[in-house]
Amino acid sequence: MAKISGRLSDFVKYDNSNRTSGQTATNIDDRHMHQDNEITAKDLERRIRVLCWVMTSPRNLEKKALHVKNTWGKRCNILLFMSSVSNLTFPAIGLNVSEGREHLTEKTILAFKYVYEHYRDKADWFMKADDDTYVILENLRYFLKDYNTSDPVYFGKHFTYPTKQEYMSGGAGYVLSKEALTRYVMKGNDSTVCKQHGPNEDVTMGECMGKVGVKIGNSTDALGRSRFHCFIPEYHLKGNYPKWYYSFSVNDPQKGTESVSDYAITFHYISPEQMHVMDFFIYHLRPYGIYSGEQQLNENK
Repeated sequence: MAKISGRLSDFVKYDNSNRTSGQTATNIDDRHMHQDNEITAKDLERRIRVLCWVMTSPRNLEKKALHVKNTWGKRCNILLFMSSVSNLTFPAIGLNVSEGREHLTEKTILAFKYVYEHYRDKADWFMKADDDTYVILENLRYFLKDYNTSDPVYFGKHFTYPTKQEYMSGGAGYVLSKEALTRYVMKGNDSTVCKQHGPNEDVTMGECMGKVGVKIGNSTDALGRSRFHCFIPEYHLKGNYPKWYYSFSVNDPQKGTESVSDYAITFHYISPEQMHVMDFFIYHLRPYGIYSGEQQLNENK
């Protein structure tokens, strides 16, 4: 990943979040710069409620999670941070589990159980992401609009383990329908059915999903391009993937702009600085005089 010049404090000032986590946020009002037509996105936000829970840790709350909170996280219908220790100020939910890779499966199980017990009727889809994952919520809802939340299915970056176990990449994030969440919590909470401990939470999740009758959904677009990504954008554009990626990826890894969907949903290994850079390019920078097809139709009415 190319080094980004400038200090993180410069991005924090830009995002107007140079404050303690308990202070009230003041969003930038850039309406004098451009007026976007958000009718479709806002309609989907009302109809397709997405709960996002972010896996983090006490030491990463201010280093990483804060920047999720101040960028893409604020576009979730519900945003939760799952840690090993409660933090009422941030806030973060403390799960009764130790930190460390060897506890990731247990942490994931407890997080989804908490979500099910407290929020199952307050959202339709349930997204798990790491604190270095960037999610474009509008594209996620656009993708999910054609699926029924009562269908036991989950979506993400489709991998297969050398043992031929299919699963979704944990770093790229994955999203469960309400029925998938229900089956995972109600049936997968049994150690005779699903593993309750271990380091590879995404592999274990895939194994458990298969046992409780949850299907792996296809998230590629109509042209076969990827929507969920387990690396930074530059890697997918240049194609400089590690060797294991070619063995694990179900769809043959491609590179270049033609390999990434125009409506991409996630990217992984995004630094705090890059979170704000992506937010700027996606939501603030506009080429004047260039309209999407929908914007052009609205203007011509």
